[in-house]
Amino acid sequence: MIVSGSTSQGLAAALARELEEPLAAVEYDRFPDGELLASVPDPDPETDRAVVVASTVSSDAHVELLQLQDAVREAGVGEVVTVLPYMGYGRQDKAFEAGQPISARAVARAISTGADRVLTVTPHEEAICEFFEPTATSVDAGGRLAEPLPDDLADPVFLSPDAGAIELAETVRDAYGTGETDYFEKIRHSGTEVEITPSDVDVTSRDVVVTDDIIATGSTMSEAVGVLQDRNVGRVFVTCVHPLLVSNAVTKLSRAGVESIYGTDTIERAVSAVSVAPAIAARL
Repeated sequence: MIVSGSTSQGLAAALARELEEPLAAVEYDRFPDGELLASVPDPDPETDRAVVVASTVSSDAHVELLQLQDAVREAGVGEVVTVLPYMGYGRQDKAFEAGQPISARAVARAISTGADRVLTVTPHEEAICEFFEPTATSVDAGGRLAEPLPDDLADPVFLSPDAGAIELAETVRDAYGTGETDYFEKIRHSGTEVEITPSDVDVTSRDVVVTDDIIATGSTMSEAVGVLQDRNVGRVFVTCVHPLLVSNAVTKLSRAGVESIYGTDTIERAVSAVSVAPAIAARL
């Protein structure tokens, strides 16, 4: 039985089809005082496992997930597997200043109380999986990013935002089948001035695919694309696993000269051009 959080209804349906498992009816409500109520009114009495699929893109989504976990447990399901396509608060994996929480650990502990297993897709830092009990399984969805790319990329270059993320660029390149990889170098000249350049490869008249695990505001990405335009790049495509794309991020990237933005359905947006359901199903 696949149980969907309100933020992941399309992905949950795709996963149900992939696994050939029933998709549970779920109701999302809110009391007059603002409190949430997520419920599974007619759970399958024959099922031994419930897979709860919920991207925690907001604090409400976190509460909703905890309620759905509890609802299926209350219904007598033997095993609860929680899938976090996108884990909110996952980027705060350490206390950056004295007195701050490790938010990823705090939410992981809460989610762990209601799950027998947890899977999370392409976390920003693999180490956050260790905050869960038992340790969460990381699902690599990077290879899915090659699928929506045009078949006719001209001598393509796959660029990551920094040297530490080059593996994602390599994964997308390998899935696409051809091309070079490189990364952007960031040179800080002052507290406010940062120079961003491709580290090595010549991009003149070549199509470039900029890869990232998550795009939030699009500010750094659009600046990087601007540098490519100054170097007479061919077409520029942006692809990411988690298309958070808050505020005017899409406009920033489009104004910078990006031809298309492709994301997955870990966060369901207009740019979600490919599903991570097959990658998740393979780990279930």
